[in-house]
Amino acid sequence: MQRSKSIRLTWLARALIGAVTFSNLLAAFQFMLRPEIYAPGFELQGESGAAVIQGMGLLFLMWNVPYIVALLNPVRYFISLIEAVTMQAIGVVGESLLLALLRGEHPLIRDSVARFIFFDGGGLLLLLVALGCVSWIKRRA
Repeated sequence: MQRSKSIRLTWLARALIGAVTFSNLLAAFQFMLRPEIYAPGFELQGESGAAVIQGMGLLFLMWNVPYIVALLNPVRYFISLIEAVTMQAIGVVGESLLLALLRGEHPLIRDSVARFIFFDGGGLLLLLVALGCVSWIKRRA
């Protein structure tokens, strides 16, 4: 009974990590392949604006390495899951601080940062549930 619950929780954790990873990778590729769509939301334009957005997409891609490792086996690679949760939390906190400290009237930037907070906050909640599932399994192993 306990083994089957551990298996179910492992797959639930994988599904949650997978959803966050997929969303993050989708955002990364969208930023890299279609920067002209996202640049105006950060008050950027032209070639330099596209390059900045593509750079952000590349950073999103790089940051997903621990998510992918955790997705492979969240019990075995528990530290990668902890890293993913930590990175996601840093994103939410950092974006919230950016929004709180943004001076002047920048409605497009405010909206863009607010979307990041919502996006990363949702991902953080999913990863925390995954962490709880794997923690339960590890306590009973």
